[in-house]
Amino acid sequence: MTFHVVIPARFASTRLAGKPLIEFAGKTMIEHVVRAAKQSGADKVIVATDDERIAKTVSAFGGEVCMTRPDHESGTDRLQEVAAQYGWADDQIVVNVQGDEPLIPPAVIDQVALNLAQAQQASAATLCWPITHAEPLFDPNSVKVVCDEQGLALYFSRAPIPWHRDSFASDQPDVSRAGAMRHIGIYAYRVGLLHQFVQWPMAALENIEKLEQLRILANGHRMHVAPACQEVPAGVDTQEDVARVVQLLQS
Repeated sequence: MTFHVVIPARFASTRLAGKPLIEFAGKTMIEHVVRAAKQSGADKVIVATDDERIAKTVSAFGGEVCMTRPDHESGTDRLQEVAAQYGWADDQIVVNVQGDEPLIPPAVIDQVALNLAQAQQASAATLCWPITHAEPLFDPNSVKVVCDEQGLALYFSRAPIPWHRDSFASDQPDVSRAGAMRHIGIYAYRVGLLHQFVQWPMAALENIEKLEQLRILANGHRMHVAPACQEVPAGVDTQEDVARVVQLLQS
């Protein structure tokens, strides 16, 4: 099995402008992410950006850059342009690693790629992590996923799913009884799916939940989901997150 990693990186951010170029522990955020991805088994690690500042920074530390259009609505659209520019075959596996996850374990990158390679009925794969307390279960910014018996996604939602009727009806609900899983935003795709994805209009459920992976399910494709082999630390969206990552790196 061979796979590539693409890291979409935008300079604009509503909560933390210039996020990929923020420095901590002597390196920019994008360099931390690239170096983590290069510790995986990927054949190529490519930063996809429309910003010359990011491109120059990546080139300066020896990373590979693909310049993409500035009008992409999502990282998935940017991935598809990279696949098209490089001429990758439809069955090539490409992993989308978020550009704001400097602490992503390389093992989970390998895991999601291997899972897709082994799940022939799926066009994409992603990971999840058990929810054991109430805050993430009821937080709409924490996406939940439910799957069938073969580990294929049935639905993703910002709502608390599954709803454990008996437990949640009590004054002291036992969240662990729900078996809820938090979606981890790392994806492996077959390139052929990416080419289809950019042709599909936004799905109704995608528009409601604001979750682009629902476009894949709405169009009849399957997505493999498995618990991550290691816990994936949360990404960086605020200055507080930057301080948290610095502390984790120092420890």
